[in-house]
Order: sequence, then C-alpha cells, then structure tokens
Amino acid sequence: MSEELRPTSAGIGRVLIAVYGILALAAMGRSAYQVATKFDEAPVAYALSALAAAVYVVATIALVARGPVWFRVAVIAIGFELVGVLVVGSLSIIDPALFPDDTVWTAFGRGYAFVPLVLPVLGLLWLRQVARVRATVTPSGTPGRTA
Repeated sequence: MSEELRPTSAGIGRVLIAVYGILALAAMGRSAYQVATKFDEAPVAYALSALAAAVYVVATIALVARGPVWFRVAVIAIGFELVGVLVVGSLSIIDPALFPDDTVWTAFGRGYAFVPLVLPVLGLLWLRQVARVRATVTPSGTPGRTA
C-alpha cells in the first residue's frame, strides 16, 4: 500500500529513469564497440565502461520496478555508481596513464557532460525523498505524521 503512494517512477523519478535509460544505451553502445574492436588497447578502461553500462541498466530497471527489494537494488546500484565515478574520476586525473582511453566515468564523466557525476547524486536524493514519504504513511495507506 505504501508502495502505491510514491513509486520511484513518479514525478522527477520519470526524468531520472529517462536519463538513466539514455545513459545506459549510450554506455552500452560505447563499451560494446570498445570491447569488440579494441579491447587490447585499454582493457581496464573498456571493462570499466562495460561495468558502468551494466550499472546504468540495473539502476534503470530498479527505478522502474516496484517493491522494497527493487528499491534497495536502486539504492545499491546508484550508490555503487557514485563511488565508481568518484574513484575512477579521481584516479583518471591523478594518473591519466591508468586510463589510456576514456571510460564513462573518466574525469568524472567529462565525455558525457558530467552527467555521470550529477546523476547518482540526484538519484540518491530522489530515493531518500521517496523513502521519507513512504515512512510517513500510516498502516491505512494514508499520509500521516511521525512523532
């Protein structure tokens, strides 16, 4: 019942889902091409691009799906994404030789207009808001107040 009050795909969640979906397609296309045609040139970078694509796909599905398990999957996927973009972004600036070719997360997503840096922050903020609304729902399914 509380699931119906504020699904993750309502409101701004729809925009997040659309952006995640577009980013998933872009990252999948890029990583598939890189892995298929020039994996030997930069295996770490191209494997990270494939990992990022998989994370975006999982996050998109989890934001669309309903239920507490999918909500947790969304939090984990988006949290992992944020850690990934921060770690890879930092490493790519500290030691550019580690990434001879760009990944989705290189330089904090510079190649994608920094969307990979901003998106998980917005996603986690949205999920926190959804969780707060769900937490204030009474057993009858109506909004209530917590003490």
